[in-house]
Amino acid sequence: MSDKSKLLWRCRRGVKELDVLFTRFVENHYDGLSAGEKESFDKLLEIEDPEILGFMLYNDHPSDAGVANIVEKIRTAL
Repeated sequence: MSDKSKLLWRCRRGVKELDVLFTRFVENHYDGLSAGEKESFDKLLEIEDPEILGFMLYNDHPSDAGVANIVEKIRTAL
């Protein structure tokens, strides 16, 4: 299993909307991220779904600046 396949597996969430959002982002934009941004995306995937939904849908802001940057990239990319 390739690293990208593993990442796509990790993008599978308990919420269908997040599955679609993360999968599309990885397929279309992940390769263009810097190493630091990829690390921040990994941190985002460690956060519980309800909190991520707050970031994506309700304009809540992550306390981690790197995660906040990735959230903004995902919002504007799709």
